[in-house]
Amino acid sequence: MLTSVTIQRRQSELREKLADLAGKDRPSEDEIRQLGELETSYKTNELQLRAALITEEAERREAGKELETRSDREYSDLIGKFELRQVALALDEGRALDGATAEVVQEMRSQGGYRGIPVPWLALEQRAGETIASGTPDPISTRPIIDRLFPDSVAGRMGAQMINIGSGETEWPVVTSSVSAGWATSETGSVAGPTAYATTDKSLAPDNTLGIQMKITRKTMKQSGAALEAAVRRDMNSAIAAEMDKAVFLGTGADGQPLGVITGVSTYGITDTDVGAAADWAALRAAVVRFMTANAAGSPSAVRALIRPELWSTLDDTLISGTAVSEWDRLTKNIPAGNIAMSSNALAAPSGSPEETQVLLTTSAGGVAPVFVGVWGGVDLIRDPYSDAASGGLRLTGLATMDVTVARPAQLELVSGLQV
Repeated sequence: MLTSVTIQRRQSELREKLADLAGKDRPSEDEIRQLGELETSYKTNELQLRAALITEEAERREAGKELETRSDREYSDLIGKFELRQVALALDEGRALDGATAEVVQEMRSQGGYRGIPVPWLALEQRAGETIASGTPDPISTRPIIDRLFPDSVAGRMGAQMINIGSGETEWPVVTSSVSAGWATSETGSVAGPTAYATTDKSLAPDNTLGIQMKITRKTMKQSGAALEAAVRRDMNSAIAAEMDKAVFLGTGADGQPLGVITGVSTYGITDTDVGAAADWAALRAAVVRFMTANAAGSPSAVRALIRPELWSTLDDTLISGTAVSEWDRLTKNIPAGNIAMSSNALAAPSGSPEETQVLLTTSAGGVAPVFVGVWGGVDLIRDPYSDAASGGLRLTGLATMDVTVARPAQLELVSGLQV
């Protein structure tokens, strides 16, 4: 029983006794003394009741939060026990799924249609103790529906957010209006007029499907055991992350690909500045200044940069006259090294004569990511029973539907024409 309920019952008993004593015309000395003791007890219990109610209210709020998040935590715990090895054996031998893996698959099937066995994106993270090349994913979600993006991928390091969509097309309203302020010019003068609150819908549509093919030999299935779990997880992780990075930035918008950020600079309305000169920190600093004057970034440390390895080599080799300080030192002094992503996959190779490269700068403003990467459901893992039937191998095809859109163009800057 709650402490407050016990105290309330005691208070009710005290009130009854006080009412009996108060109704007497000529109470005795003992009754008067008892009346004083009951009054003191009543006041003490009142203080205890208030304290108990405050404590229990805090406990109720904590319990409410736990109930609200318990289902999400339980589902995350289930995915933590998800075994890709069971999926591979189910597709190869028809073995029945069991445990947490069966529960997750059943839950995903109830949410959407899959031709094969659905695999949640969270299950592609590398588990503790595995040797990996692409890092261990961790959540970057700021909204309930945002799923986990491979954080060591270039898209994750550049601040992109992965949004898991159940079905259909999703639009994200992003504020595009600016609020103006003005002073009254006289005692009776009017201040600045109202500014319309405008939003622009950023849509994500399930028009682009990525395919990943894996070939597992019969010997691997029979001999690897638990090691197969790490192999499948690692290979799917790296294959999807590499192709996702390329599509997010260099997707053509044709031939089944989404429109990438750099390819669609003009479509998304992103500022593209052609330097047409030797690469140095000054060229990038000008773009950072544009970020800050547009209130998209508060400082250079809030900016992320995507560069080619060739640009790093050039900047590191270019020394300031009369010093041992390089242009790369100047860059990392203002933009932290942790905010700089080097990739030969997400940016096109330098070209032209002299060779020129590009740098993409992004920043997160007001908690809004510069790029949204939408994925629908999980990875649909389907078996091809014919391609490797003669050797007894297992050929798997993983299908993932995704799309890309830019939240606010002011949160991205492309600097091109940097000679390396």
